[in-house]
Amino acid sequence: MKKIIGITIALCALLSCKEKMTPSNATEKEASSLTHDEIMETVQFKEHAIKSIGILVYEGVNSLDVFGPRYVLGQLMGAKTKLIAIRPGNVKTVMGIEFVPDATIAEVDSLDILVIPGGFRGTIETAYDNDIQQWIRDIDQTTTYTTSVCTGGWILGSTGLLKGKRATTNWYDAKHMMKKYGATFTNERFTKDGKYWTAAGVTAGMDMSLALLEEIAGRDYAQGVMLDMEYDPAPPFEGGSPEKTGTEVLKFMTTMYKSGIDPIIDEMERTKKSKAPKE
Repeated sequence: MKKIIGITIALCALLSCKEKMTPSNATEKEASSLTHDEIMETVQFKEHAIKSIGILVYEGVNSLDVFGPRYVLGQLMGAKTKLIAIRPGNVKTVMGIEFVPDATIAEVDSLDILVIPGGFRGTIETAYDNDIQQWIRDIDQTTTYTTSVCTGGWILGSTGLLKGKRATTNWYDAKHMMKKYGATFTNERFTKDGKYWTAAGVTAGMDMSLALLEEIAGRDYAQGVMLDMEYDPAPPFEGGSPEKTGTEVLKFMTTMYKSGIDPIIDEMERTKKSKAPKE
């Protein structure tokens, strides 16, 4: 399907239909009688300057945080998408899925779009890594969009780039975590503040990526990708956010997150203080 979309975009460009297209209101029967040229003039695509998309990956990253945006943004014609590891070698996700990155941070010094996904321990450790923070700040100087998914917002926040910004992140202790990094938590599925786009937990990365794709290439392009994915969420029951989750389940999940995350943060804070220069 990706190839079909790509071919369509390429033909659209050849036919110079970018500026003279009109919205389609033809019925299925009417559409079947249209010529190819007429069909091409019913679909709108925007020109864009995005050429390079990089997704930061590290040991213990969340696989859907990576591959949701990778699937969506990877369909942007004219742009190359890379999975960029912190160091050479394969990366294993928090769920044990192992994959081969395309490059390392040492090999990448500029990007048009940077995506920072979340995870668990690996995310917290990365948020305390000064070298990674500096790499992100350096790359941010070249980006058109700098983005995060889930707890990837903690990594982005740790760089100082979210200070004074509106942002969202994984639901756990979200308001406190964003305040820690000088940002205002929005409690939205995804948030745009200038060039900074942040997504809430895991699946929200796909929503953010589709919205970003719409801004870059237009609604018709993004909708074509949605259809390719058959992305039409219809969960079998209500849930998926603190507001829609039963009280007892929310308490259980909060306790579980707290028992897993807080000790790692405390450990990293102690290490940070021990390495701080003595006055």
